[in-house]
Amino acid sequence: MSRILELRRGLRSRGDKSRSSVKARAVFTIAAAALALAAPAQAKAGPLRVDTVEGPVKGFVKDGVAEFLGVPYAAPPVGNLRWTPPKKHAPWTRVLQATSFGPQCAQVTTLGLFAGPANNNEDCLYLNVFSPNLNPTGKGKLPVIVWIHGGGNIDGASDGYDGAKLASQGDAVVVTINYRLGVLGFMAHPALDAEGHPFANYGILDQQAALQWVKRNIASFGGDKNNVTLGGQSAGSLDTQVNMVSPAAAGLFHRAIWESGVQEPAPLPFAEQSGTSFAVAAGCGSGSDAATAKCLRSLTVAQIMKVQGTESASFYPTGNGIVADGQIIPSNGIKAQFASGQFNHVPVMSGSTHDEGNFGLAITEYYKKPRVAFTADDFKSFVTATYTGNSGPAGSPPPYPAGTVDKVLARYPLDAYPTPQLAMDAVATQGAAFFACPTRQILKSIANQVPVYAYEFNDQTAPFYFPKMPGFQPLAYHTADIQYLFPLWHGGADGIPHELNNKQQALSDKLVKAWTNFAWTGNPNGQGNSPWPRYVLQPNKSFYLSENIPTLSTISDAQYAAENKCDLWDTVLK
Repeated sequence: MSRILELRRGLRSRGDKSRSSVKARAVFTIAAAALALAAPAQAKAGPLRVDTVEGPVKGFVKDGVAEFLGVPYAAPPVGNLRWTPPKKHAPWTRVLQATSFGPQCAQVTTLGLFAGPANNNEDCLYLNVFSPNLNPTGKGKLPVIVWIHGGGNIDGASDGYDGAKLASQGDAVVVTINYRLGVLGFMAHPALDAEGHPFANYGILDQQAALQWVKRNIASFGGDKNNVTLGGQSAGSLDTQVNMVSPAAAGLFHRAIWESGVQEPAPLPFAEQSGTSFAVAAGCGSGSDAATAKCLRSLTVAQIMKVQGTESASFYPTGNGIVADGQIIPSNGIKAQFASGQFNHVPVMSGSTHDEGNFGLAITEYYKKPRVAFTADDFKSFVTATYTGNSGPAGSPPPYPAGTVDKVLARYPLDAYPTPQLAMDAVATQGAAFFACPTRQILKSIANQVPVYAYEFNDQTAPFYFPKMPGFQPLAYHTADIQYLFPLWHGGADGIPHELNNKQQALSDKLVKAWTNFAWTGNPNGQGNSPWPRYVLQPNKSFYLSENIPTLSTISDAQYAAENKCDLWDTVLK
C-alpha cells in the first residue's frame, strides 16, 4: 500500500497444551484431515494484573485469551517531543485499566474504506497484548508476534487487528502497535535534522521503542523475549524490512514476516526538499534554523493534517514516507543492504496476493461520482500516466525508462482480459514497484543467506469490505488476506465486516497454523519441508505456497515469474 496512491495517478488451535517438544506441536501436513485444528481450548483466567517495568496493568479475558489494550509504550510525542525519537514513558503506580484501545495516530487520508476515521490524535503511542498464557512458569514461554499495521505509513491503526485467534490456536503472544504516521511520523527537514538526534523516520523509531518494550516486559505476559517475530502487511511489510536493515533494531527480533510490500526509501536530499515544501505550505517559511523548527512544533495537528492531504488523497510525505537518513536506514537503501548481507539475519516468510492492484482500483472506484465500471480508455490512461518516463515526483529521477508505456500495452493487450478492470489489475499487481516481481528480486538476493518461505494468497472469493460497486471484481485484492489471520478485520471504521464461510475458515486455520509455526521455529511447517517448501536458489527447487481454497498447493518460481511477467518488470522496475 506504500505507493498505491502513485498507481492511482493514471485515473486521477490451541491444540495439545502439554507440548512435550516443539517438534510434537509443529506437525503441519497438506492433507486436509491432518490440517483440521481442534477447537480452541479455554485458557485459564490467570492473574489479570501484570506488573510491567513502567507500572501495573490490568486486562480482561475474552474467549480464553487475556487481552491488555491501550498500554503506553513511550511518552506522548507532543509539544517539544514532536519530531524527536520516542522517550520513555513516566512510571506509574496505580493500576492502569487496559481494557480499551488507545487513540489512533493522527491521519487524514483514509484510502477509501481502509483505516480512519480522520483524527488529530498526537498522543497515540500505545500497544495491545493478546496472551493465552499468563502463567509462564507452568507452561513455558511462548513465541511473540509483533504486528505492524499497514496503510502506506500515512494511515491505519492497531485497533482493527484482533490477535486472539493467533494467540489461542497458535499458542503465541501477539502484540499490535500504533506508531506515528504521515508528516508526524516521517518528516525530514533541515531544521529538525540538524538538532543532533535521530531524525526523519520517527515512525520506525516508534516501532523499535515498542520492540524494546517487548524486550523489557513480555515475559510477564508469558512471552519469550528471545523469540520475537516482527511482521506486517503493506507498509508494515516495508517497515519490517526497514528494521531488518536498521542497525538500531539488531537483536530485537528473530524472525520476519513480509505481507505484500517492498520498496526503497527516499534519498535524504529529496526528502528534505519535500519537508521544506511542507514547511512553506504550513506557513513556517523555507528556513533551516531553530526558529523554523520552533514554528513547526507550534503548529496544531489540525493545521498539519490540512497541509498533509485530504480524505481521498495525500500529497505528503512522498511515497511511503521512509527516508534513507544514513543512521536509522542506511544511505544506500534496503535492496543494497540485503544484497551485500548487511542486515539482521533472521528467517523470512514473504508473499503477496494474486490481485494486489485491485485495492487501488477499488479506492478509485469508491470515490467516483457516479461509480461506473472502468473502460478501455481508463485502461490506456492508467498505463500511460503511470509508466511515462517523467511521472515521478518533482526533483526525483524518472522511475521508468522511456518506451515503457508501449512495452506494457504490448504485453497486456486489452482483449486478453474479460474486462478493462482485470487488465488494470494485472498491470497494477505485476507492474508495481512494491509487489510481485520486486519482492521476488529481494527474496533471491537473501535466499542463500537466511531461510526464506515464499507464498501467494490466491483465494479470489475473499470477503470485500468495500460496498458493492458496478461490475467491480475484488478477487484476491491487496489486504484481502488480513482477515484470515485477524478475524473480522475490515479496513477501518466505515469498512464492512464479514464472517468467513466454512471453506474460508478452513483456509484461515491453515494460515494461522503456518504463521504461528513460523513464530515457534522459523519454519511455517514447524519442521520438515512440506507442504510449504523452503525457497532455495536451485534449479527446480524454488517454490511458492499457493494459499487457496479448497487446498494448499505449490507453484514453481518459473511459473510465478511467467504469470507475473517478471522478464518485463525486472528490466523496468530498477
